[in-house]
Amino acid sequence: MTQVPYTLAELCIAAAADAWRNDGEVLATGITLMPRLAAGLAKLTVNPALMLTDGENHFVSEPVPVGPRNGYVPKVEGWMPFARTFDNLWGGKRHAMVVPTQIDRFGQTNISVIGDHAKPKAALLGARGYPGNSISHPNSYFVPTHNTRSFVGGEVDFVCGVGYNPARWPDGKKPAGLDLRMVITDLAVLDFSGANKAMRVRSLHPGVTFDEVQDKTGFALARPETISETAAPTSEQLSIIRNRLDPHNLRATLFKGDPAGDRRLQDAA
Repeated sequence: MTQVPYTLAELCIAAAADAWRNDGEVLATGITLMPRLAAGLAKLTVNPALMLTDGENHFVSEPVPVGPRNGYVPKVEGWMPFARTFDNLWGGKRHAMVVPTQIDRFGQTNISVIGDHAKPKAALLGARGYPGNSISHPNSYFVPTHNTRSFVGGEVDFVCGVGYNPARWPDGKKPAGLDLRMVITDLAVLDFSGANKAMRVRSLHPGVTFDEVQDKTGFALARPETISETAAPTSEQLSIIRNRLDPHNLRATLFKGDPAGDRRLQDAA
């Protein structure tokens, strides 16, 4: 069977959807475009029990397409005010996928400042919900540009999201809700299944080598004996992404030039 051509954005969306595969009925929160599309794809394929919102204050029975709706009316199932959101959050019934500016070997994340907090080189968003989210429910991450500025050596410049660093845990005790799952980048899919929760390469995108990923990471990555290739999106997944979730192809803006998902095809062009 001939593989339908796909883009890097579509590869990442399909790979990221797998983060929610075994979650059952939890609130899937995808912050920014790629995680939102991935959560929608998960709902329509691997985990129909997922709870989604319209991005405002309603539960919906199916993902709401991004971009102009052209007459589409969200299929509302119920009211989702902040109180209900926080009930899910503090109760661990939520799995968020967010986009940190920096991440370190412990999985600690930063969206607050670059440089010293007292006199930063750049001020960003502030810690926002990262502290509470990171100790209350599962979290996964999307890092669109895999390089040593994002995957930093040592610690992130300012710890917003808690990770697997016992020195940062109150009284040295692991927070009950700390559960870091996956990191999706433009080069690979990573997880925290190495020794002592070390960040590990789970799969390499087509045409990418482990050495390239390691060279663009500021700390040593755990390397399994065998590393799989990130699975290409299926025809069903591509149809859902293109026709139901993102009919206006906003995903083409995720990576500069909207490159092919299989780098070998791009290099051969």
